[in-house]
Amino acid sequence: MKYFVMLCDGMADEPVEKLNGKTPMMVANKPNMDMLAAKAEVGIVKTVAEGLKPGSDVANLSVLGYEPAKYYSGRSPLEAASIGIDLKNTDVTLRCNLVTLSDEENYEDKKMVDYCGGDISTEEAKELINYVQQNLGNDTFTFYPGVAYRHCLVWNNGNPHPGVLTPPHDIPGRVVKDYLPKGEDTAQLYEMMKKSYDLLKDHPVNKKRIAEGKRPANSCWFWGEGTKPLLDSFYGKFGKKGSMISAVDLLKGIAICADMKSVDVENTTGYIDTNFEGKCKAAIEEFKSGQDFVYVHVEAPDECGHRGETENKVKAIELIDKYILGPVVEFLKSYDDFAVLVCPDHPTPLNIQTHSATPVPYLIYSSKEELDSKVSNFNEESAKSTGNYIEKGFTMMDYFLSK
Repeated sequence: MKYFVMLCDGMADEPVEKLNGKTPMMVANKPNMDMLAAKAEVGIVKTVAEGLKPGSDVANLSVLGYEPAKYYSGRSPLEAASIGIDLKNTDVTLRCNLVTLSDEENYEDKKMVDYCGGDISTEEAKELINYVQQNLGNDTFTFYPGVAYRHCLVWNNGNPHPGVLTPPHDIPGRVVKDYLPKGEDTAQLYEMMKKSYDLLKDHPVNKKRIAEGKRPANSCWFWGEGTKPLLDSFYGKFGKKGSMISAVDLLKGIAICADMKSVDVENTTGYIDTNFEGKCKAAIEEFKSGQDFVYVHVEAPDECGHRGETENKVKAIELIDKYILGPVVEFLKSYDDFAVLVCPDHPTPLNIQTHSATPVPYLIYSSKEELDSKVSNFNEESAKSTGNYIEKGFTMMDYFLSK
């Protein structure tokens, strides 16, 4: 039996005026999702439990069958695992975004122009983070380069609960004054953020980017604090040999911590220009190599939601359907039995440009148990109309693997 998860990050949404009161899922041309939905169990699942923030960390742990209340120790430690940082139990890690801030004189008066530093490349970002490390790193704080705008700060003997640290993707276009680090033990973090702006605003990498008409990645922004994660082995928990295919350190880190195989695919970006076909080929190769379970994560719908890019979000869904889901399902037909789970981890509504904790649509298709769902278009409303509801998202994986 083969099990395939197509995780469409942030795909769920709210009705959009630009789409005549429909959601991107409703208008996207996605024949493969719709075909599966017609023969599958369709419903909604609550991937973010009450009291938890609706991040991709919590939501993907939930989809993978790990109860966040038990296993979640913060977002950044999972990314640190992917980067290859050997964390001590006394270390605290923080996500370090390279962001674009506006050029007002006082830091607190600046606006969050772009939470991802103008789509900075990994190579450019590495040069900037290494420069920050040279100037701000010490025995207490160490900066590590990651992928694109996503990096890591390790705080030796740090406070795992330093205060309130706001994700930059939650505040697009807003003055940062009300969202700066708050709490008894955040003063050092704020000082480093301010100093990073002074270091980076005139760095040659950013001067070159500005000359090319690109946004500069001119400040570090800290959030997502946590401590060393301890996940049970996916194989030990479910008895399935699993692989993870993703462009982002968060998902790679979850895979590493769960002793799953993390597969790298060339030219994956986490955005709409990612290598969809490469991810498809990698998934098929993993099944051919003997893996029971393959989880393909695509970040593109989420990034489009954060940027308010309506047309691109629709397009991202269509590209996933055409270049990953369709071909993988066609390949799986060569096996006697297979099951497919398609869902987002959380919504990223275009109207708020950040995550929400609203339950998301799911479909679970089993080749040996085809159903008549009465659903012809897989979307938020059709999923809700079935009456199927999984209240505890972390229980869905057990249910799916029972197929």
